[in-house]
Amino acid sequence: MTPTNKGSFKIFTLAGIGVYVHWMWILMAVFSFQYRTHVYSSLIWNVAEYLSLFLIVLIHEFGHQLACRSVGGKTHDIVLWLLGGVAYVSPPQRPGAQLWSIAAGPLVNVVLIPILATLVSASWHLGWYDSHPDLHELLHNVYWINIGLLIFNMMPVYPLDGGQILRSLLWFVIGRAKSLFVASIIGFIGLAGLVVLAASVFLTNRDSQSAIWLGLMAVFIATRSWHGLKEAWALSKIAKLPRREGFACPSCKTAPPIGEFWRCGKCGGKFDTFLTQAQCPHCGTQFSSSQCLDCGTTSSITTWSAERGLRSVE
Repeated sequence: MTPTNKGSFKIFTLAGIGVYVHWMWILMAVFSFQYRTHVYSSLIWNVAEYLSLFLIVLIHEFGHQLACRSVGGKTHDIVLWLLGGVAYVSPPQRPGAQLWSIAAGPLVNVVLIPILATLVSASWHLGWYDSHPDLHELLHNVYWINIGLLIFNMMPVYPLDGGQILRSLLWFVIGRAKSLFVASIIGFIGLAGLVVLAASVFLTNRDSQSAIWLGLMAVFIATRSWHGLKEAWALSKIAKLPRREGFACPSCKTAPPIGEFWRCGKCGGKFDTFLTQAQCPHCGTQFSSSQCLDCGTTSSITTWSAERGLRSVE
């Protein structure tokens, strides 16, 4: 349950990063307008509030993207959808690079706090709560929207930013696979808490609106945590494989495993790309690049040759 470009439409490109809006984001707008029309005297202020939410989420996601670029990672698209935004980034497979790429998003919200607080304070001192009540209410609400997004994102539940930051910190201590496993398990614990909270909200307050949102978040956390567990299992199996000396991934610096783990895109046969110099022994197809099984990046076979700088994956 992660949004993709499918079902989305592109609104613009900035710094080479495409920004897409999923149809679920439009659904959230309709939902927001329906339940918040009483907050302002005119619908135009609801639109302004929603555009402010759009801008805060977008800046947050660009924080992820630009931080990833700063550590040598690859950036892709941003998709805004029902539960916020998703920045598709591929940072180098190092805990420090992962940590900075994830933490930069919430740091944007932290920077916005004093800026928005100053605007709210100015509205009080200027008496806008009497002369311009809608503007005052908008500033106040946007301030708390930013605070709410920061608190929500920093929950230590995978795959929220807080959960991924926790995973990156654990990576320094227990390694890549085990850190993802622990973060995913914590994600399932958070899932259980959300399910209990959603049921409590519905049964106690009959608040079906909040229960639906909590339920959707629970489904998202469940699917991503399950994906994290499967990835952690795969990484742990790869980490135990014997490694081929004399080669290292140009991106993550790990030596490739020994064995027939690469599949020919033409005949489907499995082979050891470093044993055959990226040529399929079954059909003779010559490949110009090979994929790293540890970090997923694809590089020219000639750039893999290295006698030094090999990194352990334990």
